[in-house]
Amino acid sequence: MTRTPVLMDHDGGIDDYLATLLLMTMDHVDVLGVVVTPADCYIQPAVSATRKILDLMGRHDVPVAESTVRGLNPFPPLFRRDAFCVDNLPVLNEREEILTRRVPEAGQAFMASALGAAPEPVTLLVTGPLTTVAAALDIDPRVAGNIREIVWMGGALNVRGNVERAIESGQDGSAEWNVYWDPIAADRVWKTAVPITLCPLDITNLVPVTQTFIRRLCRQRRYPLSDLAGTCYALAGHQDYFAWDVLTTSYLGKPEMFTTRAWETEIVTEGPSQGRTRVVPGGRPVQALDQVDLERFYGYLLSQWSR
Repeated sequence: MTRTPVLMDHDGGIDDYLATLLLMTMDHVDVLGVVVTPADCYIQPAVSATRKILDLMGRHDVPVAESTVRGLNPFPPLFRRDAFCVDNLPVLNEREEILTRRVPEAGQAFMASALGAAPEPVTLLVTGPLTTVAAALDIDPRVAGNIREIVWMGGALNVRGNVERAIESGQDGSAEWNVYWDPIAADRVWKTAVPITLCPLDITNLVPVTQTFIRRLCRQRRYPLSDLAGTCYALAGHQDYFAWDVLTTSYLGKPEMFTTRAWETEIVTEGPSQGRTRVVPGGRPVQALDQVDLERFYGYLLSQWSR
């Protein structure tokens, strides 16, 4: 079976760990590494939790790298502290020693070298901001030619954003957080010719993580994956939660569950709409996930996490 080379870049939110968990269950994927970007997290516990998840799944062959990039608009501390919670979960701390390797070089340098060394084009799965990708392209612009596509959880095309005015004064509510953290980096990537497939809020808004789904997941009683996934979702149970990063990742596993649509877009880099992904005639072409078969999607997660 031909395996698809994938390099993951996540930013340490609860759904990023679940996306990592899902990606590692895909037999047709060859994961070249996981980079952690310091956006929706505190970086040290986020890197630690990522390594422990790979340990849990017996994936010591997948290296983890810590990106050292910085964005323009930090995530609120309330969001970022979830990294500590996940890192301290009992299921991830049954061993004294973490076996999964943490590479010594910065995540952006690791990404550039991994792309440059890959014998065939690589799919970049990005579930956080695009800052590490932009930094890797700055290190070696030639690696853009070795990216098959970027599959990115980011943007809000024809729906309201999720950067609330109450948190970020001066914003008009049109931005999505992964773009807003560093719109300059997103614009940098938009100026390349690399194919981009977006998983925007337009579709993630249609895919809530419901209590019914969480109960089905927990009732599977399949240790450790269902247990870990259910616990992570329980940590987020106090708020409206959607399958942002997990939905994005599932596209790599079951693209036939989705329909896509082409859009012409631009990234707004300043002003009250900073971080908006705007649909404009003549803009940068992207493909966006448009619809998903909900029953198949929820069933896919239950199946993958029952291993």
